[in-house]
Amino acid sequence: MADSDESIKSLLRGLPSLKGPFAVHDLSQFPETPRETFKLWLNDAIAQGVKEPHAMTLSTVDADGFPDARVLILKNVDERGWHFASKADSPKGHQIASSSKVALTFYWPQLGRQVRIRGEATELSASESAADFLERPLGSRATAIASRQSERLDETVDLGERIAKAEALIEGNPGYVSPLWRLYAVAPETVEFWQGATDRLHRRLRFEKVGEDRQWAKCALYP
Repeated sequence: MADSDESIKSLLRGLPSLKGPFAVHDLSQFPETPRETFKLWLNDAIAQGVKEPHAMTLSTVDADGFPDARVLILKNVDERGWHFASKADSPKGHQIASSSKVALTFYWPQLGRQVRIRGEATELSASESAADFLERPLGSRATAIASRQSERLDETVDLGERIAKAEALIEGNPGYVSPLWRLYAVAPETVEFWQGATDRLHRRLRFEKVGEDRQWAKCALYP
């Protein structure tokens, strides 16, 4: 076991990280809000061919105080925050219902960039949740209906049969919306933009709300 552990350690040590080259930016010249700054970086990621630049890690806390994290897809960004969707009876749905404070993390390795968002997740309107559900491909809607997300899958359960029934339900009623589908927005309290550097003198800029009027302020951080 020890030899195996040492080989993994050596393997990890030998893997390259932050080799670049990466673009150098004057972070102080960024827009005055994190939302506009995020749009600039997202557009850069798309233009540079980053795979799934809208993938993000959602972190929550469970009833026992353990952090929980998983990768989701960003649905939208507007004045209410960063949007994502989930089922209300999923682990993350229960965790958000219990504690709405969450974190989102984006990482674009080709650009050496990371965005960290901390804030509160709130449910959006039923009509917006329904619209999001209906915009999903048929297969994705059927899976959302058929799956008991994260529950133990009994060997006697025919998941394919459950999905087929869900597909038939949708085909017979194209406007059907899962009553458990929810669209959330994360209203940010702090947003950090991290630009990695090969010399490890990373550039970091944090936006945070300050004052009674809760306006955005920017500050640079040590690497």
